[in-house]
Amino acid sequence: MSTPVEQNVPEEFRGEIDIPVPDQVDAAALAKAEAAMKKEKANEAKVAAQLKATNTKIKSLQGQLKIKGLSKSRKAKLTAELKTYQARAKSQASQQKKSQAKQTTYQQDIYEAKGQYDKLLWGEQRDAYMALTSLFKSYGLEGLAKKIFDYVKLGFGADTIAIHLQDTKEYKARFAANEARAKAGLPVLSPADYLATEQAYRQILSAAGLPKGFYDNPADFTRWIADDVSPTEIKSRVDMAVAATSQANPEYKRALWQMYGIGEADLAAYFLDRKKAEPILKKQAAAGAIGAAAIRRGFAANVLDLEGYATLGITPEEAEEAYARISEGFEAMLGIAGRYGSTWSQREAEQEIFTPGAAASVGGESAAEKGKRLKSQERALFAGGRGATVQGLNAGYSQT
Repeated sequence: MSTPVEQNVPEEFRGEIDIPVPDQVDAAALAKAEAAMKKEKANEAKVAAQLKATNTKIKSLQGQLKIKGLSKSRKAKLTAELKTYQARAKSQASQQKKSQAKQTTYQQDIYEAKGQYDKLLWGEQRDAYMALTSLFKSYGLEGLAKKIFDYVKLGFGADTIAIHLQDTKEYKARFAANEARAKAGLPVLSPADYLATEQAYRQILSAAGLPKGFYDNPADFTRWIADDVSPTEIKSRVDMAVAATSQANPEYKRALWQMYGIGEADLAAYFLDRKKAEPILKKQAAAGAIGAAAIRRGFAANVLDLEGYATLGITPEEAEEAYARISEGFEAMLGIAGRYGSTWSQREAEQEIFTPGAAASVGGESAAEKGKRLKSQERALFAGGRGATVQGLNAGYSQT
């Protein structure tokens, strides 16, 4: 059996698959705060150096004033100079304190830009924040951290904050099925029951071996929860879906495996929810049905060619009939082509039947034209009623 080919999800269907998004950081605000912090640290270092020099001068002046026998004028001059430097030191100390305060503010801006709100809180407020963010993270709502921080700073209690958060668009989107349930007169599920139901679905589907991309994010379960579909019912449907795969013929399964690496688990997903599986499997399933007909007659299953035929709307029944005709005349056509120094391929045989009206390539001829030419040459060679005529032109091809 050939190596499975990784499935390619078409661009227009990639939105169907939930792709994790990294933690959001306000890059612009972070860059601004970090730049301001760097500048302020440099400013503080400069002021600190100046203050150190000033304090050194003050100590020197104080030492000179302690010398005995200083004249009155000298003592007065040193005293005046000391006061000047003491005033300067006070101003520089004040500048340093202001710089440190600014750095504290910039550090808080950095924490906020990074979403590290826990580092901006203390005591009971920090405890409340940590508890609520942990709870809502378990719901998949870690993006509400900023709102939780804002409410905590306003002094709201944990219960009040939890109620407020239930009115956010993020919360409503996460538990979207509850709104549909309420409109249908069904009881709204608590977050714990909602999550437990999702987990039950997930375990059932995972145990059935369904592939990634099918029912592996919360949005996938919304319709089931909204319709009050129990995990027990889902289990029954999954069992039927998996059982349905055994009804597919072996060549069909082999074609899908060889062409796309689609095993029985993928087929189960298709039967389980046709609408959900269709974006990924519709064309593959149609091409697989044509490929099954090819494999059954001993031909290869070429992905690109078969998908092209599937796009044309070729049905499994038409494929069966076509490959029966190809099989009947293929060996004869190989011989005919060889006699005239030419070739004949599976693709040409397919195109002769599936796309007979296709235009010829630039400077060449279409498969239909080539087949017609080779058969005409064969008829001409055996003209005159020779018995080889019937052998040379297989009845599987229409005479032209």
